[in-house]
Amino acid sequence: MPRAMSLTQDLVDLCFREEADPGTPENWQPLSDSDFATIADRLTAEIGDAPLWIFAYGSLIWKPGFDSIACQKATAYGWHRSFSLHIERGRGSPSQPGLMMMLSRGGRCDGVIYRVADDDKRNQIEKALRREVSHKDSLSTFRFLPVRTAEGETVRALTFWAGGKSPRIISPLLPLERVAPVLARACGHRGSCAEYLYNTVVHLAEFGIRDRNLWQLQDMVAKEIRALQEEKVAVEA
Repeated sequence: MPRAMSLTQDLVDLCFREEADPGTPENWQPLSDSDFATIADRLTAEIGDAPLWIFAYGSLIWKPGFDSIACQKATAYGWHRSFSLHIERGRGSPSQPGLMMMLSRGGRCDGVIYRVADDDKRNQIEKALRREVSHKDSLSTFRFLPVRTAEGETVRALTFWAGGKSPRIISPLLPLERVAPVLARACGHRGSCAEYLYNTVVHLAEFGIRDRNLWQLQDMVAKEIRALQEEKVAVEA
């Protein structure tokens, strides 16, 4: 019988705190409505008459922000999940920055692909863009990747935060020992990084997917949260 997760909802709840939205940094270069329209037009033309699939490996699995008509498991070879995106808003703050997942080169990533209705590609691409990218530093982080389904078919899937040159991307990759303390502490106005990790592991499991690194990481984050709570109790005693 598979071992239960160490990171529980109760532990995740301990990480929550009220945080104000710090807003966008002064040097932010937001995408305009015209930018979104131009990018959506380009991606729609690029996919052409082929089916449009969108690859989800993190929060898009449980909160896609676009409409789909079908989904199935798929694997992106040559890429793997990594907590390599530095954030100071959303699930982090300027005083306690967080980390979000992206795809980095190497290995494999098992995830889920969602199919968009053929007559609604342009609209759904723009909806996905508005959810995933909002500033010009992320324009190199989305692309069509070949992914393989469980039936062995290879399809092209639009994928967000796969490589790129955003200054927020941390390189070289951080070891899990450095990632876990960040995820156990970071929280923003949209929730905590621990919650993000928990939801990812839980929803991947619903598709029969267990990412080895994420499984190890959730155990490490759980231990970190418990240690923080013990410290807190000791200080208050």
